[in-house]
Amino acid sequence: MIFDSLRNLADLALFSVVIWAQWRIGSSIVTASKKPLIRALVAVFTVWLALGFALNFPEVSRLVPVPSRLRGALSGGAYLWAFTVSGAYLIHRLWGLLVDRAFDPGRRKFVNAAGSTLAAVPFAMAGFGGLVQRTDFHVREIDIAIPNLPRDLQGLRVLQLSDIHLGPFLAERDLARVIDESRNLRPHLAVVTGDLISMAGDPLDACLRQIARLQPEAGVLGCMGNHEVYSGVQDYAAEQGARLGIDFLRERACPLRFGEATLNVAGVDYQPQRQREHYLDGAERLITPGAVNVLLSHNPDVFPVAARKGFDLTISGHTHGGQVNVEILHQNLNVARFLTPFVYGHYHLDRASLYVSRGIGTIGLPVRIGAPPEITLLRLTAS
Repeated sequence: MIFDSLRNLADLALFSVVIWAQWRIGSSIVTASKKPLIRALVAVFTVWLALGFALNFPEVSRLVPVPSRLRGALSGGAYLWAFTVSGAYLIHRLWGLLVDRAFDPGRRKFVNAAGSTLAAVPFAMAGFGGLVQRTDFHVREIDIAIPNLPRDLQGLRVLQLSDIHLGPFLAERDLARVIDESRNLRPHLAVVTGDLISMAGDPLDACLRQIARLQPEAGVLGCMGNHEVYSGVQDYAAEQGARLGIDFLRERACPLRFGEATLNVAGVDYQPQRQREHYLDGAERLITPGAVNVLLSHNPDVFPVAARKGFDLTISGHTHGGQVNVEILHQNLNVARFLTPFVYGHYHLDRASLYVSRGIGTIGLPVRIGAPPEITLLRLTAS
């Protein structure tokens, strides 16, 4: 199951690089110092990093129950340390190789100073991404063209919130700001596409209470994300959500009438990548002929299957838009690109559309860089 969380070799490669960098740093410190206290501190840091990384996996978190805030401090701190210190170490090593090969001794003093400045970049990025961009909530309004859209559905405003991850790194007061801004958009319908929390013990009830404040005229519909599955809270979230007026669509559809037109909204639980050969099995029964059919699916990988089955629009999240995204030569570089071709934004396949939201919260590294959190307003238009 842990390897299902990692999902592919890209994540394994990233963890391997971090482990190698931390091992080199620790070995250098132990070799240079003979003091028992320094060696003991290195050992403590090693245990902390190992525990912090491990607690980010739901399987470990269930075996080692730790209060949400403490888990956040241990895990988030470990990821921040790994991102900043490992990044600085790798820059230092690469810069050192460049200096040794490309510059004469007379110019190395200046180049070394430049290298030291460059090595500070990961710390600056983490500071900006954690203190500023992590809660810099953006509203994105986008038109979604639907072929043969009925006149009574033209201009329909659908609010999407995704990947809230309410917990140690997203306070309820921040979510309340998101809900207040969402209410100001005056949507006809609101959809929540999974990952309300990150781990068991996170404040699920508070998240549901805040979402219930949306109260659009056509209601709030939702689907379950992978973290609801990992936390084992799907049934509780569905039951408590229903009490608060939030309808989680678990392999079922909800037809909504707008004038003479029907918007048929279907929802599925998280579809694990290891079961990609069985994506959306039986979902064709959720289609309503003659209606505009919308699918709520946490992970966007199902889009080609959804299009083949007849869904006009798929609404997803899951990727966080990469969460840490760097644009180089007009190419977006982020971990999510290794997981799915549908990382962020509006996609088309024949007559079908997909929208993937960057979401609200974070997972693992408590920063956002180049992928600010997003409140999405989708407007249906005729193509």
